[in-house]
Amino acid sequence: MLFIFVSFENPSDECSKIYLIRHAEKVRTDKSDRDPDLNNNGFMRAENWKKYFFDKDISKIYSTNYKRTLKTVKPLAHKNNLEILIYSADDIVYEDFLNSNEGENTLVVGHSNTIPDFVNNLINEKYYEQIDDLNNSNLYIVSICNSGLNHKLITVD
Repeated sequence: MLFIFVSFENPSDECSKIYLIRHAEKVRTDKSDRDPDLNNNGFMRAENWKKYFFDKDISKIYSTNYKRTLKTVKPLAHKNNLEILIYSADDIVYEDFLNSNEGENTLVVGHSNTIPDFVNNLINEKYYEQIDDLNNSNLYIVSICNSGLNHKLITVD
């Protein structure tokens, strides 16, 4: 007797993976500068993020409109020939964000006081605290697949 197993996936259950990071290390010489550039360590970290995300099939990149966030993802965007989509943390409608990124591997870069809140809103739970101002190595991963949601925090140096 021969059995054939056929599986049909519901198209509305496409898997999505959202990676969220804080910008790389910034210049700290002028505390009044609201838009500082990356420092040397920051430029190196931006290159390391590019290497980290090399095999992650990133299809969309979102950044706030600041030098430090844009320059953190610029090497990856350039390498993968992707446009950097500008967002404002104050204006995100999270349900719309999830719907427009369904089935995508998406990278979001923001700030120590916005990325944890972004993740918390995606998972609909107050789970992650703000990032320490000297920590630039957190990587939050939110996976949504087959109507299930998983999230984790890892450190990438």
